[in-house]
Amino acid sequence: MESTSSQSSVRWPLVGVLVAIGITSTMDATGLSMFSALPLFPLMFLFWWRQHLTRVEVGFVWGRPWHYGLAILYPLVVLGAAVVIAQLAGATVVSVPDWRKLGMNLLLMSLTGPAVLILTEEGFFRGWLWASLHRAGKDTNTTLAWTSIAFAAWHWSWAVLDSGLGLSATQAPVYLVNAALMGLVWGLLRWISGSIVVASVSHAVWNAIAYSLFGAGPMKGVLGIEQTFLFDAETGLVGLIVNLGFAFVLWRWWMGRSSSD
Repeated sequence: MESTSSQSSVRWPLVGVLVAIGITSTMDATGLSMFSALPLFPLMFLFWWRQHLTRVEVGFVWGRPWHYGLAILYPLVVLGAAVVIAQLAGATVVSVPDWRKLGMNLLLMSLTGPAVLILTEEGFFRGWLWASLHRAGKDTNTTLAWTSIAFAAWHWSWAVLDSGLGLSATQAPVYLVNAALMGLVWGLLRWISGSIVVASVSHAVWNAIAYSLFGAGPMKGVLGIEQTFLFDAETGLVGLIVNLGFAFVLWRWWMGRSSSD
């Protein structure tokens, strides 16, 4: 009976992810990309209610102060490294922005972003989906892997459609692998802290810095990088390599810390 129940509960993660991808893909294809993350909000609560998950299971807890330091360290280290590499390679053509306005935009996005992400991407993938996979009997490493893959798969339409990033056949896979790595890091933060709030803060700070400096799709960032396939933080090889390095170090550190406790 326990095995049958576990197998049955795996249906909920599969159904939830497929429904989310289907709705978002449809919205991206019909010019509604700006709002395509919003359906994750009702889906999260619908599946949460249907499976009778607890608030703690879903990750609606605060975490500790040092967890937030680690959350902010991630975008600062990875994006900072990507900026330095692009600068040393001569790939940046920095415009002369209004630095005060740029700083205010970064601050505003970093402060308001977590509330949105808690109720959409982080709440769905690192919240409900994470809890649903655990309820299905999956161990934490498996849960970490599958939530990261699902997170990347959900981004496919944003990657390839002209209403999103409109990436080429060679650049789209780089972006999707990078999305999985970013999901892996935010998943590790969720694992370490038990909190989707912590993961949402990290995600919001990443978005604020990455979109301001590197841009997204047709929107150019302050750095003015043209060779995005090489130097972009999300769609470029440099971003992928640095993200991979950070994810590996964070995972090894947490595995070592967990085994010694």
